[in-house]
Amino acid sequence: MGANIVAGTNRPVAFSGKPSLIVAPGAAVFSDAVTITLPSSSLAAMDGRKLAVSFHVAATSGPMTWHAKALQTSYLTRPGAGPHGSEETDGAFPFTTTSWYFLDAVDVMANTDTRVVCAFGDSITDGTASTLNGDDRWPDVLSRRMHAAYGNSVSVVNAGIGGNRILTPATYPPPEPFAGGPSALQRLERDVLSLSGLTGVVLLEGINDISAGATADAIIGGMRELISRIRARGPIKIVGATITSSFGNTGRGGTPEADQRRKAVNDFIRTGRLFDAVADFDRATTDPATGSLKPEFQPNSSTGGPGDLLHPNRAGYQAMGNAVDVQVFK
Repeated sequence: MGANIVAGTNRPVAFSGKPSLIVAPGAAVFSDAVTITLPSSSLAAMDGRKLAVSFHVAATSGPMTWHAKALQTSYLTRPGAGPHGSEETDGAFPFTTTSWYFLDAVDVMANTDTRVVCAFGDSITDGTASTLNGDDRWPDVLSRRMHAAYGNSVSVVNAGIGGNRILTPATYPPPEPFAGGPSALQRLERDVLSLSGLTGVVLLEGINDISAGATADAIIGGMRELISRIRARGPIKIVGATITSSFGNTGRGGTPEADQRRKAVNDFIRTGRLFDAVADFDRATTDPATGSLKPEFQPNSSTGGPGDLLHPNRAGYQAMGNAVDVQVFK
């Protein structure tokens, strides 16, 4: 519970044999491999637990890379408290955050038949309006279904960024960051194609392009380019997810005209034969009577208030995760 970790599982991490490093702005560095050996009697008890990664920033960091909407609680020491990464109890970590900083990925040595599926998308993939610490984003639901179907040789990677678009921004220089991150076309190599052992992709992008005024043809052209670049890497299964409704939302994507562009893109996803399979998130979540998100999928809580007719609640994300045919990845 809290910041406590399982006794005896803490391991030091080194970088080229050293306990610390300086990362240049914009650069990425892999650590040395870390071996974690658990007794066979503990394996069942570890199922579903979180991996804890602790680090200490020794000086002023400057702008930090971060995942703002991690929707997971992490624990912080007091400023200036010094390094506490070797501790296994939560006494030194009195503060919390729901964002992740610096850490981008964890590579794991796995069997060669492991299925690695990347959920590539925007805030609806990132999990906006899902439950804090609930692991109920649609990629989480897909992951549980994949594990039920194929055992432990499965990894579902969530590469969702809130506000992400397929087409824009045209450039993403560090001094001029864009709230939605680099475009899907720009980050494809970094966030998807660089994943070790990649075998599948589920693509859900386009609603933010629609809100920004992009035409259906332009969005379809961007999808074609994305899929062409993925196909060039080898036999990777690609599932196209239809764009869920934002009709009635107060943003620019909530207008009837924007909804018509969304429907045109969805028609292409369903019939364009670009994908190995289609996950019809639109049909799974849209109320045919109103064209908006189904009432039972609209968040409404005492703390979060009513939803925005764009991001679903836990039940909506479950419906989306259940709409993916896991046999595609067989």
